Amino acid sequence: MRENNPNKSVPKEITAKDHDHDHDHDHDHDHKQSVSDGSERRIRFVFILTFGYALIQTVGGILSGSLALIADSGHMISDAAALLLALVAYRVAKRPADDKRTYGFHRIRVLAALANGSALLLLVVWIMWEAVQRIGSKTEVLAGPMLIVATIGLVINIIGAWILVSGNKEDGNLKGALLHVVGDLLGSIGAIAAAIGIMFTGWTILDPILSVFVSLLVVKSAWKLVKESIDVLIQAVPKNMDSQLIEQGLKELPEIDEVGHFHAWTLTDDTIIATVHVTPAIEQDPILLPAIVARWLKENHAVNHVTVQVDPRGKLQKLHL
Repeated sequence: MRENNPNKSVPKEITAKDHDHDHDHDHDHDHKQSVSDGSERRIRFVFILTFGYALIQTVGGILSGSLALIADSGHMISDAAALLLALVAYRVAKRPADDKRTYGFHRIRVLAALANGSALLLLVVWIMWEAVQRIGSKTEVLAGPMLIVATIGLVINIIGAWILVSGNKEDGNLKGALLHVVGDLLGSIGAIAAAIGIMFTGWTILDPILSVFVSLLVVKSAWKLVKESIDVLIQAVPKNMDSQLIEQGLKELPEIDEVGHFHAWTLTDDTIIATVHVTPAIEQDPILLPAIVARWLKENHAVNHVTVQVDPRGKLQKLHL
């Protein structure tokens, strides 16, 4: 049987690779920080656009008597609050980890995404309720001012959406902000369509009907954001990751005899953490297994951090029993 001396030095080749890994980790951290800063700048600019126009649209909706404009202005005010919440989340997420929060504050961004999606769903319920109330009543709508205000809103929302869509596609916080802006964009389109319809037909009922239609378009995206945020918070296995297939892949490595208890979860949008138990193959130095497993998981499944427990041969079988 091979004797493992705990005092023997790690081969120079392995030491060099670990040193390179530290450089890679620092590079990845700097890159992620740069991406996060870029997302924060994008959201800050869109917040200024959204809040400024929401005030204009509120006045326009009241003066024209348009529910579509009032609903969309309420939508945009809610979005401005959500964008402000997202900005706060980025700031808090930059705080360093401490003794009580060893993973840091990264999941504040996930909480912000959950709040954004939930607020959007609540706003949709309010818009639909108001629309139903208006369908049964006769309300005067000034189509001309409504069309002007809605057109300006469409331009502003297109600019905001373009700024956000060119950012980090994996940032749930940025994705939540984008969904709000897209909802505003759809609201502006609906308001424009309602204004044109009222101008040519005089049917003021088009205003609440189109408000309901726009609300339904937003529901699917908002619910998806809420569901994805909840999955992260309950530490569900990341999307497109199969635990059984990963265990099988690790077991096929020549250095490993047994694999079990693989768990993976998402810390934040682009950081995956995992734990796994392994037993070494015959004549395999167990001290080298964590580095081998970590490298394989990073290269094949983009796992950023993994804790590997090396168990004696046969122990995993007993645990399964």
